[in-house]
Amino acid sequence: MERRHGFFAALREEVARGLSPARARRKPDATDLAAALSFTGVAGAGEMLAPLMEGPDPEPSDDGDGSGRRGAARGRKEGWGHWVRVQFARAPSSAVALRSDIRMLLGVMAAPLAPVRVCAAEPLPHLSVKDTPIETSSAQYILQQYLAASGGHKLLASLRSTYAMGKVRMVATEFETAGRLTKNRSAGRGGEPGRFVLWQMAPEMWYIELAVRGSKVHAGCNGKLVWRHTPWLGAHSAKGPVRPLRRALQGLDPLTAASMFARARCIGERKVNGEDCFILKLSTDPEILKARSEGHAEIIRHVTFGYFSQRTGLLVHIEDSHLTRIQSAAGGDAVYWETTISSSMEDYRPVDGIVVAHSGRSAVTLFRFGEVAMSHTKTRMEEVWSIEEVAFNVPGLSMDCFIPPTDIKSGSVGEAMELAHGERSRAGPPPPPPGCRAKVAALGKAEEGKVAWGGGTVLENQN
Repeated sequence: MERRHGFFAALREEVARGLSPARARRKPDATDLAAALSFTGVAGAGEMLAPLMEGPDPEPSDDGDGSGRRGAARGRKEGWGHWVRVQFARAPSSAVALRSDIRMLLGVMAAPLAPVRVCAAEPLPHLSVKDTPIETSSAQYILQQYLAASGGHKLLASLRSTYAMGKVRMVATEFETAGRLTKNRSAGRGGEPGRFVLWQMAPEMWYIELAVRGSKVHAGCNGKLVWRHTPWLGAHSAKGPVRPLRRALQGLDPLTAASMFARARCIGERKVNGEDCFILKLSTDPEILKARSEGHAEIIRHVTFGYFSQRTGLLVHIEDSHLTRIQSAAGGDAVYWETTISSSMEDYRPVDGIVVAHSGRSAVTLFRFGEVAMSHTKTRMEEVWSIEEVAFNVPGLSMDCFIPPTDIKSGSVGEAMELAHGERSRAGPPPPPPGCRAKVAALGKAEEGKVAWGGGTVLENQN
């Protein structure tokens, strides 16, 4: 109890000093995320501890002279802010030098969106078996059990805001063509380390920053507009309706996850990671798919599966897949892109009565086919994440903290796929259709591929 009280006391002081997502409205720099995460550990009244280390543990030296221990102590003292500066110093500041694999990892996995619009403030459907298909009533019962296991609907509905901070490791593991499979040798070393901070406030407002190896992505929603900022695209609004952040559904926001699956159907059972699970299936309505489509790129379907443990009632696995068809303006066969994101949630622990997943992993598969027989490509990426701090009903957080940046460019960014000059010079997709051309001049001709959030790549409206 003393430690929790100390954390909130420090948190309240930082928020009072203006520490909030509102700082993103200024010109973004590497210190924004560092400041947003630099909380001080407080053991109790009158007892102050050294700042907690909020970055990766320094690797100890094996020379046996104690230098590794001294380096670790120095790292704990310097903390997360020092780690961010080191990461940015390792990579060139110019956008031309950004590595294409980092852009691809961040573009797909940093801030993907949920498939449908969700308002957690709306009540869930009343549990009823009369004149209701068994698949629907079973899904409603499973969701009721899920909310009860997560802390109870009454407690979850009382939450006005959420803060979470954690770390990630991202890696592109393999790239496959019709005749060749290339594996990333560095995948065995754990990939690229990074960190993120997430803020949420009801209704439908959220903000996230994620930094990996000198590149930072931040995105947000003020309840009316979803936007994202990357070093290679700048700030852009999202195509389609307002939707929640998918990362929040991975065990951090049970009420939003339950609201998303409110229209789902129970389609059976399956064992996932040793757990017997019920499977709920949610298919996105055609109207929403049409709103998210753009130009010659049409999103054909987006299906989401939720796996709820029969033992605990908690959401332990979520998988969504969407298929996009891109028709070339010159005619000929269409090219199809299928993006699948599969996430497992682990280490559920209560925080102020709310049961939160504190770790997990995600795997992303980008599969391109069509155009010419036996010309498919498949790219696989993985992410391991963990949650280090969670807080609810953050004092001082307001709507002003979620105002979009002032430099959002005209037009919007869709989730359809287009990889300029071949995905990293290997996939060879068709050129972008009229009215939608990629902004890649600043990225260099050797690495011009752009991958957008939501699991796809970018088609950028230039009207």
